[in-house]
Amino acid sequence: MNWITNAVLPKIKALVSTNDVPENLWIKCKSCGQMIFHREFEQAYNCCSTCGHHDPLPPESRFAMTFDDGKFDSISLNAVNDDPLKFRDSRKYADRLKDTRAKTGVNDAIAVAHGRIGGHKAVIAAFDFRFMGGSMGRMVGDGIIAAAEAAVEHDAALITVPSTGGARMQEGILSLMQLPRTILAVEKVSKAGLPHIVLLAHPTTGGVTASFAMLGDLQIAEPGAIIGFAGRRVIEETVREKLPDDFQTAEYLQEHGMVDSVVGRAEQPAFLARILGFLMERREATKAA
Repeated sequence: MNWITNAVLPKIKALVSTNDVPENLWIKCKSCGQMIFHREFEQAYNCCSTCGHHDPLPPESRFAMTFDDGKFDSISLNAVNDDPLKFRDSRKYADRLKDTRAKTGVNDAIAVAHGRIGGHKAVIAAFDFRFMGGSMGRMVGDGIIAAAEAAVEHDAALITVPSTGGARMQEGILSLMQLPRTILAVEKVSKAGLPHIVLLAHPTTGGVTASFAMLGDLQIAEPGAIIGFAGRRVIEETVREKLPDDFQTAEYLQEHGMVDSVVGRAEQPAFLARILGFLMERREATKAA
């Protein structure tokens, strides 16, 4: 039987097998464990067709999905000193940044673009969860400021899309300083009479929740998104009570008045276009009067 095992079977396997099958042909849903064809997953904007779980969506994909005809202009951000604190834990912060940039192909955890949604001018600042969990450092703070300034300059609505674990610990106090900076930025948009819409994606936690992310004129969220400041375990240990199973989910926050609407990813472009139609047309009519 050795000649069959050693000679015949390898030849049969060589005939029926192929080396052209990509390793990432399938994706496993993080919520229900269902295997999803990669192309179908991307066509559904990183959503599970079985349970509806919304996986983090890269900014470039969100821009293409949201702006009219997928057309937009990116807004470049100025570089900052990568590691002013010379921070190091198990690794140097500078090395973490270098490796993450090489892996993701992006410079930091935010991207900003402007275009039109439903024919109305809009600026979107979207977090990139692939980059160190979307943590907010100085570059992210600069991105929110740049987006707010662009909205005022272009007389456009501002849409912020946080998806983050909070402040970036490797930047220490400099990261915490982004909380008041981003609050002041969105206040400029408000003073200009322009709408600020926050789209809360999974997850939105920590210092981002404690700053601009809860200051929208309209707060919408993606289904199942976890939104909160401290983690569930920390809160339970503090209050010494068992929290509801759906605590901190988008649906729970909507039920308790913290979120205005929960909107699935496929419906977001039409929903935003309709909302901007109400807000921007009313503003234009007021200016004309």
